[in-house]
Amino acid sequence: MWSIRQGWWVLLLTLAWLAAARAGGADTAVVVGERARHVFRVELADTDAKRQRGLMYRRELAEDAGMLFHFERVAPVSFWMKNTYLSLDMLFLAGDGRIVHIHERAVPESERPIAPPQPVLAVLEVLGGTAQRLGIKVGDRVDHPIFVR
Repeated sequence: MWSIRQGWWVLLLTLAWLAAARAGGADTAVVVGERARHVFRVELADTDAKRQRGLMYRRELAEDAGMLFHFERVAPVSFWMKNTYLSLDMLFLAGDGRIVHIHERAVPESERPIAPPQPVLAVLEVLGGTAQRLGIKVGDRVDHPIFVR
């Protein structure tokens, strides 16, 4: 009986945390691979202003955090690292959330364009080295409400 109560409390606290996170602008994206699931707290960049600013000027980013750029339609995209002080991994995502390209360890403050070989719907940026550390690969999937299955 006690363990059931504990389970309900854990569930309620988790739901409260998720609601608070969403209210504060945080969201979750789950990368699903062959062997593991990785949950990231993400900021959703879903306006031109948010996409243009991205993670520029940030000095820190938690290992389980990132930014999910949503372009609203599948299109060619290109990024650069100008005014971005952190090395980032960029996961380029098809309309169904499949990772179609990964650019690892983008060089901070570089103005060199970074683009996938095909149009995408979204890009998930996480700390540089995260893809290698977690074994995230092309073909893995990102679960988030912006993706159609």
